[in-house]
Amino acid sequence: MPGSAPVTEFSEYHIFAVSLNPSRGSRCIKQKPKIMSVHINAKKEEIAPIVLLAGDPLRAKYIAEQFLPDHQLVSTTRNAFYYTGTYQGTRVTVGASGMGCPSIGIYSYELYNEYDVQCIIRIGTAGAYTNEIKLYDVINVDVAYSESTYAREAFGYAEDHIAHQGNAYQLINETAARLDFPLIRANIHSSDVFYRSKPGTPPMAAQNQCPAVEMEAFSLFANAKYLGKMAATILTISDIIPTHEAITPEQRQSTLDKMARLALESVVTISNSWKA
Repeated sequence: MPGSAPVTEFSEYHIFAVSLNPSRGSRCIKQKPKIMSVHINAKKEEIAPIVLLAGDPLRAKYIAEQFLPDHQLVSTTRNAFYYTGTYQGTRVTVGASGMGCPSIGIYSYELYNEYDVQCIIRIGTAGAYTNEIKLYDVINVDVAYSESTYAREAFGYAEDHIAHQGNAYQLINETAARLDFPLIRANIHSSDVFYRSKPGTPPMAAQNQCPAVEMEAFSLFANAKYLGKMAATILTISDIIPTHEAITPEQRQSTLDKMARLALESVVTISNSWKA
């Protein structure tokens, strides 16, 4: 504003001078604590280097309560809850991304760019295009194919597919093998639409061997590629599209323990690989 002094950082607060009257000088107003990003109100040190992102904030809450005995709620902006705690001695954050490429695009970018997160693993659900895949099967995503314009508009990436980033994908595979955990390694269709007027498997999925569909991996992988970070996506099959089999919304929230445990065990594996 005209006549005001520059903004000056002081401790965790913004301090700025507001000119009340040129003849009377200015006064300082102490504002609320400075936050790291627009959509996450945690302090930088409250977010771990590895983050698990669930679409549903209640799923993030459930995972924190079930698996992180020392968890602390560190962000509540827009009710997208973020919790940080330890799993088998390894620090981890579990949070919510919302639904769709734009939403996870915002959260993952801020986590990577503002909080210096090194690895994000999306833990979500997917619908199977084929009945050869069963409810509760778990997929580790190799490449995400999408009609989304996210990567092109954000970073100028013209391709319609982006692979997982870094070695998290391989370390998840190794963790699953060690645990004797059945894991499907496959491409995924990251769609911008949930409802379609035409039944059947969309051409993009059929042409690129995508056995299932979700809505977020593509933009997560795009952000990680642009920022030089690690990204992976683990998905539990919640719907069989041809047969209309599905798990309930309540089951989506609280009965995906197998995937959550695999993700957390993988967090330990990834963290240990950095120490080696």
